[in-house]
Formats: sequence, C-alpha cells, structure tokens
Amino acid sequence: MGLILIENMEFYSFHGHFKEERIVGNRFLVDLTIETEMKLPAASDNLKDALNYQKAYEIVKSQMEMKSHLLEHIAGRILDALFTEMEGIKKATVKVSKMNPPMGGKIGSVSVVMSR
Repeated sequence: MGLILIENMEFYSFHGHFKEERIVGNRFLVDLTIETEMKLPAASDNLKDALNYQKAYEIVKSQMEMKSHLLEHIAGRILDALFTEMEGIKKATVKVSKMNPPMGGKIGSVSVVMSR
C-alpha cells in the first residue's frame, strides 16, 4: 500500500455563497491524497500498472470548473468523481482551500478536508 499526493493544485474558480464571489471568482488550492496498492508498479516500473494520477488531476480540474456555494460540496463532488471514474483507490482525502476569503478580515485561507 502507498500514498500518492498531488499538492497545491491551483485554480481560479467561481465558488462561494455570495453572488459576487460567483461572478468575480477567487483563487483556490486543492490537495489530494490517494491510498492505493503500489506493489505491482513498484516492481514492474510500468505506467499501465499504476494508478493514473494525471487522470486524478483532470477529475479535480473538471470539478473545480463547476460552480458551488460551499467548499464541502466541491470536496464531496471531487471524491464522488474519483471513486466513480477511477479504479484502485482504497481511500482518498481532498483538501479544498479558498484563498483570501471575504470574511470581514485579513484571512489567508479557509479550508475543508474530507476523506472517503
């Protein structure tokens, strides 16, 4: 068993509770951790034996392009899509961070972390 980490994927997306956020947009960072069996690809050194993390990135990217009101909704959709579209995932954890959220003060980011 092993972990694949895809970290600091950056997207400019239009998520948020406020109408203005869905018009103006904001910067988001996504971290993804996937637990999968790595014995075969570690021995074979063959891409076809490994979990395709390029595909995992494409799934995250497509989900970030769809507007949502809540970070929880985005994270849930990403997990749903990963488990639907990919094989070999034992567990996945996704962290979605909104940079400089409009919360009335100087805040670097707000994040949601979900696992399945």
